[in-house]
Amino acid sequence: MLSAKHFAALSGLAVFVFAAGCTVGPKYQRASVPVPAKWDVAEPWRESAPKDGVAKGEWWSVFQDGELSALEKQALDANQTIKIAVAHLEQARASAALQVATQFPTLSTTPSAQRQRLSGNRPANSNFPVRSPVSQTNVVLPFTVGYEADLFGRRRRSIEAAQASYQATAADLESVRLVITAELAGDYFTLRQLDTELSILNRTVETLQKGLQLVDSRHKGGLASGLDVAEEETLLNTTRTQAVLLYQQRKQAEDAIAVLVGKPAPDFHFPQKELNAEPPALDAGLPSDLLERRPDIAEAERQMAVANAQIGIARAAYYPSLNLFANGGWQASDIAKLLNVQSTFWAVGANVAESIFTGGARRAQTQFAKAGYDASVAAYRDTVLNAFREVQDDVTGLTVLDQAIRSQQQAVDAARRTLDIATSRYVGGLVSYLDVVNAQQNLLNNEQELAVIRGQRLVSSVLLIKALGGGWDASSLAAVQVKTKLRDVVAP
Repeated sequence: MLSAKHFAALSGLAVFVFAAGCTVGPKYQRASVPVPAKWDVAEPWRESAPKDGVAKGEWWSVFQDGELSALEKQALDANQTIKIAVAHLEQARASAALQVATQFPTLSTTPSAQRQRLSGNRPANSNFPVRSPVSQTNVVLPFTVGYEADLFGRRRRSIEAAQASYQATAADLESVRLVITAELAGDYFTLRQLDTELSILNRTVETLQKGLQLVDSRHKGGLASGLDVAEEETLLNTTRTQAVLLYQQRKQAEDAIAVLVGKPAPDFHFPQKELNAEPPALDAGLPSDLLERRPDIAEAERQMAVANAQIGIARAAYYPSLNLFANGGWQASDIAKLLNVQSTFWAVGANVAESIFTGGARRAQTQFAKAGYDASVAAYRDTVLNAFREVQDDVTGLTVLDQAIRSQQQAVDAARRTLDIATSRYVGGLVSYLDVVNAQQNLLNNEQELAVIRGQRLVSSVLLIKALGGGWDASSLAAVQVKTKLRDVVAP
């Protein structure tokens, strides 16, 4: 069997070649990307004014809506898309652990026991001219140790790529969570916007019913024409139709929320409630901050690190590989003598392998890896540029909607005054009922438009938070790596 002296020598040699090895391939550096100095902002934004930060992990809490918070927690627990991303993260962790395990030697054994009978008519042997049947036993308990020395860093690059891929998958999970929670918040505020529109329509229907009773009684008294009754009745039924069609949109928004929280749509019902939330004050920060706050940017950056390591793996194929091996054990014809010193056997050795001719395969593989890295750089830069665009669009959108909501509120107030004046002038016999109907329709349209703008403003706030990364920080990825632990090394 392999002696302690020989095993120590082999181990020392393995440590020496491992320590003396170099790592081929380019050293990783994050690619540069053009970063604007500041956002293009206007009123009511103030870059120097303090604004509320986004809570890490639960960004939706800035809206201070208990129902929204409850839905978000359900989505994090039950959303199937998030569960898929979690499973992918576990796969990435296992893949990284698989590469980390290659740092250690392998130990294997293949015990065997055999009893055989040799034929008496077997071919003659000069050493044993007498031929007779022979029965014999062969019991072997071997052990084999193997280790590939990482002379040129192929294994180190593989581990580097696997760890970076693990971190990229972790960033992808955070990106999925952010997308799902933002989509849920957007659907929730859209639902509340539709509830507000439905309430406006229902209140308008009640008002029109009272107006129809008024004009009908005046018609019966000879003070109004049948045309006045028909106009009011037309507007009443048109408004009812809008309410019925809006219920369909509400159900679709409700069903979308059901899927996001992991519940069957037929069993999910959310009570109707008017929109009463206001967008929170948000700190857009500096454009450079975005590089560390968005998980999709972090994922693209980690994929760039993976591609860089792949170049090193490809270049390592140009260099020879060194495999160290040792085997030993016990072999005996009698199991009772198996563990005797005389039954031991051992062997140590090493072999070097080098591909002399590959028909250009290694060069092609290196070119493939370099092209992959170039693609990852372009993808990273594209992700960053799109992130800047999304934040700028949402900042501009909120600015526009903030102005629009003020002017639209003034339009609603003016439309309400117009209806009051038209109604008074009609009762006084100064105008026809058509003026009242037009004023009623105008007020309804402006109230609905105000509800839509309020909903859009909240949805835009959600999109801005999402574009800013939802309070996430790329520094959390530093803890996402497989570290060597004794229990993992000795685990089967």
